[in-house]
Amino acid sequence: MLVCHCRGVTDRMIRDAVQAGAETLDAVSAACGAAGACGGCAELVCDVVCAERLVRRDAADAPADSAAA
Repeated sequence: MLVCHCRGVTDRMIRDAVQAGAETLDAVSAACGAAGACGGCAELVCDVVCAERLVRRDAADAPADSAAA
């Protein structure tokens, strides 16, 4: 889904930036350009960043597969 029309940034590009360590709007903007022009998408960019951070947190908190032990 296209999130930042000015810079042509998709939600996937934003999620990739978060996975690479960008965890704030400014860091994501520096990494992929989202919300770096008019700023009209800043709220949506923040929503994508927060959602991806939750996914990463939940994955880190998930118990290890007991069958692998």
